[in-house]
Amino acid sequence: MPEAPQRHQGGGRRRLDDRAVLAAILYVLQTGCAWSALPTSFGVSCATAHRRFTEWSQADVFTRLHQELLDLLGTAGAIDWSRASVDSMHIRAGKRGT
Repeated sequence: MPEAPQRHQGGGRRRLDDRAVLAAILYVLQTGCAWSALPTSFGVSCATAHRRFTEWSQADVFTRLHQELLDLLGTAGAIDWSRASVDSMHIRAGKRGT
């Protein structure tokens, strides 16, 4: 996780635990609910969850987390690569391709 931004004046509230905020973010992403519908049982406000999601997205945390998880599962032999597919949406097609 990236370092927490430092306040210019110091003080303020203590930053919420990254694990609790990550759980809240993953809940929103998995269920598709609105940020404002985030259950209070997470102990994270919708504004905090959204702000941290934005910070972590800009810091490329989710891409790195995904890569780490794939590496961990691949090392453990827990990925069935026979069912993998390649998506070429990220590669520009060449002109006059075959």
